[in-house]
Amino acid sequence: MSLTDAQLDRYARHIVLRDIGGAGQAKILSGHVLLVGAGGIGCPALQYLAAAGVGTLTIIDDDVISLSNLQRQVLYSDADIGRLKVEVAADMARRINPDVQIITRAERLVRGATLPDGVDVVLDGSDNFATRLLVNDLCVAARVPLVSAAIGQFHGQMGTFRGWETDKPCYRCFVGD
Repeated sequence: MSLTDAQLDRYARHIVLRDIGGAGQAKILSGHVLLVGAGGIGCPALQYLAAAGVGTLTIIDDDVISLSNLQRQVLYSDADIGRLKVEVAADMARRINPDVQIITRAERLVRGATLPDGVDVVLDGSDNFATRLLVNDLCVAARVPLVSAAIGQFHGQMGTFRGWETDKPCYRCFVGD
């Protein structure tokens, strides 16, 4: 994949990094990240993933924006109250970077769900353990890395899990059932 002049300019700060370069930026542009949850973790993550030029971002969230979201979910404003989070988040990501393809799924993940084809990594910012465990199981089955992040009051945790590898735990192994 060759980069356009506009992309060379937009991603110049990545390209000059020895560990990324033009080839690395091209890989980022061809990447696909699934973001589960467009809330307190998903909003800033989506901004940075879009700005970095991740080629395809799939956002899954079935929630609508409420007034109580606005102090921590930085993509949304008063005018967005009542709208689906995935719709507003997708609009904002497209404004940040028109190079990025955004796919939205206004739904809650349930047993029997599958990961979209071609996903390279899943970022789970969901707000409940049932969804977190389901996302873990989907990632293990599909052999896709899982980045799990959670915030509870003043404590946060983040981890990367590759549980299908024999020497690495999965999220379920880490937290239990």
